[in-house]
Amino acid sequence: MINLNKSEIENLLPHRDPMLLIDELNDIKKLTSATGIVNVKKNSFFVQGHFPGQPVMPGVLIVEAFGQTAAALTAHGIDKSTYENKLVFLMGVEKARFRSPVIPDCKLLLKVEAIRSHGRVWKYKGEAFVDDKKMADAMWSATIVDKK
Repeated sequence: MINLNKSEIENLLPHRDPMLLIDELNDIKKLTSATGIVNVKKNSFFVQGHFPGQPVMPGVLIVEAFGQTAAALTAHGIDKSTYENKLVFLMGVEKARFRSPVIPDCKLLLKVEAIRSHGRVWKYKGEAFVDDKKMADAMWSATIVDKK
């Protein structure tokens, strides 16, 4: 299995801190599946305001982390010349469910699977876990577009 660290992920994605949420990409099976790791910290950018005194990782950021994991999986698997000067845009989110709050000082594991692709459009599903407890799950679609 192939594993990538944050600097290797930065070579695949245009995201940068504080919006680059995934710290590692592990167990990569080419164009099929991968596990993204988000180290949710007490000093994460959202903690101060969401919610003061009882911080929770916003659900939309969990969905964003799913998307980044999927984009990195796809970018890693396709031919580099095909992906150069491209971006991956989220097209739609289906069936997103948030089962338990994700609080700082945890490692969020995002198990993502590519369900299908048709040209530049991809469909994915994912499950998020902390200590083997399912925190969220979703299905979403994304497209690869040219950078302007």
